[in-house]
Amino acid sequence: MTIGGIITALIFGAVIGAVGRLIVPGKQHMPIWLTIVVGIVAAFAGTGLAHLFDLKTSGWNFWETLFQIAFAVVGVYLVAAFWPRKTADF
Repeated sequence: MTIGGIITALIFGAVIGAVGRLIVPGKQHMPIWLTIVVGIVAAFAGTGLAHLFDLKTSGWNFWETLFQIAFAVVGVYLVAAFWPRKTADF
C-alpha cells in the first residue's frame, strides 16, 4: 500500500465513520479518532463482503458502499455503547 492509498483510506474511513455516526440516533460519546477507526474497519469489511458476493469492487459500487455504511452504523453503535463516558469531577 502506498502513502496515497493510506491517506485515501484515512479520508474515506473518516467519511464512512461520519456517515455511520450521523445515522445512529442520539449522541455518541466517542472521540473522532475512534470514529475514523470504525470507518476504516467498516470500509474494509464492506469491501470484503462485496468480494464475497462477487460484486464489482473497482470504481464506485452502490452495494459495496451500502455494506460499508451498514458496517459503520453497527460499529458506531457498538463502540458508543461500550465506550466509557466522561464524568465530571465536581
